[in-house]
Amino acid sequence: MRLVFHIDMDAFFVSVEELYDPSLKGKAVVVGGRSEARGVVSAASYAARKFGVHSAMPLRTAYKLCPHAIFLEGNLDRYRECSKKVAQVLHDFTPQVSMASIDEAYLDMTGTERLYGPPIAAAHKLHEKIRQATGLNNSIGASRSRLVSKVASDQAKPNGVLWILPEMEASFLGPLDVRKIPGVGKVSEATLAQYGIRKVRDLARLDETFLSEHFGRLGIALAGKAKGEDAGGWYDSEIGVAEDPKSISHERTFNEDTSDAVVLEATLARLSEMVGRRLRDHGFHAKTVQLKLRYKDFSTITRAKSLPRPTQLDTEIVRVVKHLFRTSWKAGCTIRLLGVHLSGFEGQAAQMDLLEGAQTERLGKVFAAADKMRERFGNDSVTLAGGMRGKFREKVHEAIPNPTNEPVRRPGKD
Repeated sequence: MRLVFHIDMDAFFVSVEELYDPSLKGKAVVVGGRSEARGVVSAASYAARKFGVHSAMPLRTAYKLCPHAIFLEGNLDRYRECSKKVAQVLHDFTPQVSMASIDEAYLDMTGTERLYGPPIAAAHKLHEKIRQATGLNNSIGASRSRLVSKVASDQAKPNGVLWILPEMEASFLGPLDVRKIPGVGKVSEATLAQYGIRKVRDLARLDETFLSEHFGRLGIALAGKAKGEDAGGWYDSEIGVAEDPKSISHERTFNEDTSDAVVLEATLARLSEMVGRRLRDHGFHAKTVQLKLRYKDFSTITRAKSLPRPTQLDTEIVRVVKHLFRTSWKAGCTIRLLGVHLSGFEGQAAQMDLLEGAQTERLGKVFAAADKMRERFGNDSVTLAGGMRGKFREKVHEAIPNPTNEPVRRPGKD
């Protein structure tokens, strides 16, 4: 029998903050930024959630709902370090692990009964190992599919374990709101409600033909999900099989809108360094560089350029993205957000002439050395001259869904 665990760390960012400051325990805590700042809530303690605060909510809205909450900027380095500890425990437990994000993972536990006992016993053992290694609470869902295990871990919160017995998947899912199904967002939920579909059991009663005709590819996936199946493209890969990232990006939302060209270009240089470092970490070279630019009125444009040869050099990324910026920006117009996006990855650079190849090799060594300095002394210890005025503290919500900088995947809306 197939057995899948889904591990979800409880209020992860808040819990990590409590490790470093125990006085926060039991209080309403919001991680993501200052109460008056732009941006959204990255995590909220259970005490704050009682007032309606939730992740992805604007910070200013969270403050209105819970003005007595403690608002924290968050510390990505701490979260990444704790996530690594969790990942180590998981890999020690079984080699079949897929990190879905910084605070959740899937484990294929098929065939491990002789080693760990029945599913519920194995889940409790892992639950305790994670707590002992990190001091953090977690919830575990167990079943025959990733989808049901993920829903089960959510139902087990906080700090619980829930095993859905074989052949009981539909009974477990049926009474739940359709929004509980991974991949169903607000828009899909509203559309489904127009057809009287509010519970998962309502979905299960409909045949695949009806769902396909009315909802297309999403409908086909929903037909399977309502039965507890791993339906939809996200589930095509096997647990534990690493996948290469399709793109790497970083964005910066300014605390105050700006039209200062020097600050804007310095920010682009800093963003280019950040994506360049991650590119080198994965050993890739990017063929396409894309600029994202959002004005004060929230109108957004993207511009991309394909390179004659793929690169992983910060200087090349900066050169291209600044060109895109200068030819796209309406000079004097106030900007709210900038982003740099890389795609079209290749494992190695294309051949070039001896002189250019030697220069590229030297630059590669320089940036590799800079990466080691940043690893040891922090991201701001080494930077391009053009990025000096563009230094900023990376916001937690801007690093989500992939704050670990790892090539992970989240189930999307099929």
